[in-house]
Amino acid sequence: MNVVEVVRFAVAGLVANRLRSLLTMLGIIIGIAAVILLTALGNGAAQYIQGQITGLGANSITIIPRTAGGAAGSTSGASARPLTAEDARAIADPQGAPDVAFVAPVVQTSADAASGRSTTSATVVGSTPDYFPGSNTKIAAGRAYDRADLDGARKVAVIGRTVADDVFGAGSTPLGQQVLIDNVPFQVIGVLEARGQGGGLGNPDSNVLAPVTAVQSSLTGYGDLSQIVVGARSTDAQAAAESEINSILDRRHGIDNPDDRDYQVISSRQLAQVLDQTLSAFSLLLAAIAAISLVVGGIGITNIMLVSVTERTREIGIRKALGAPPSAILGQFLVESVILSVLGGLIGVAVGIGGTFIPLGDFQPVVLPSAVVLAVGVSIAIGVFFGGYPARRASRLRPIEALRRE
Repeated sequence: MNVVEVVRFAVAGLVANRLRSLLTMLGIIIGIAAVILLTALGNGAAQYIQGQITGLGANSITIIPRTAGGAAGSTSGASARPLTAEDARAIADPQGAPDVAFVAPVVQTSADAASGRSTTSATVVGSTPDYFPGSNTKIAAGRAYDRADLDGARKVAVIGRTVADDVFGAGSTPLGQQVLIDNVPFQVIGVLEARGQGGGLGNPDSNVLAPVTAVQSSLTGYGDLSQIVVGARSTDAQAAAESEINSILDRRHGIDNPDDRDYQVISSRQLAQVLDQTLSAFSLLLAAIAAISLVVGGIGITNIMLVSVTERTREIGIRKALGAPPSAILGQFLVESVILSVLGGLIGVAVGIGGTFIPLGDFQPVVLPSAVVLAVGVSIAIGVFFGGYPARRASRLRPIEALRRE
């Protein structure tokens, strides 16, 4: 028998048992679809989180207060000190922190933003003009406040997209109009680019950015800072800048043991490292789940093909009695197994890719072409590996014993 005849007999055997063939492919379909979906979810998660980290600013370093026993961590009983404007000025000193490019002290408070039309809740962020590059905040319309606004404590504001829509109407560009922040009038000079959840302080679309001098003089008073945003001179200098910040604040806050620090330094570099570690563990978990699914599918092929060999014992005996060599019998059952696994793999790829189009909000799975190629290759390998034993068993049947089977 030539190859064409072997394939023809294999296809005829599969068509004659359509339901059994479909059930055999089901395990492979589920396994391959799981591989595509899980790798797409993992890749999409990596890109989404990386985008959130990038949204914080490539060279950004954020310093937040860390109270004893608070959510940010424990200070082991040490007396916690708040962050102050003097801390920010010390970090900005080029003598003590040569790798720091700029420092933006931040005060934050919740307030009502209103106009004659409506009122909404907003987060007021008071800082310096350096806050915009430090937090990767972009302007969609108008301008950011500048050094003159800061020095003059001018009541000017750059509002988020949600605040603009809620207070002045959807799609509005309220430049030059007044917004009342807890009944204090601020002139709108800019509207922030819409960013959605993540990055910055809370939801940046609900932020109102204003000069820190104006916010302190009219809303919060001259108290402690909510955080300090620092920009390193370059990505390569970020680690050195972190070390300089720790050294300055440890000295100013009287910290001898790093575990007792009453502040926390968070950088995009640290977040990227945590991301890499987390995604590595996540990828291993997904690979293990996908491997289990494929093994289950392969075992299903073995079981069904063994049943097929048992049911077609007399057929095998007749063909061998008529002169069919063992290689022809082996080839037929092996080809059947490969056809089932390949068809199941292709259907699984289609199901997996189709599943990635299910909307998941801001998060979008991303299919890797390499995962598709690997999935098809694995499906072929499963057909050969798991179909090999039943095929060999069929080829080794003795004609006289096979013909005696009922």
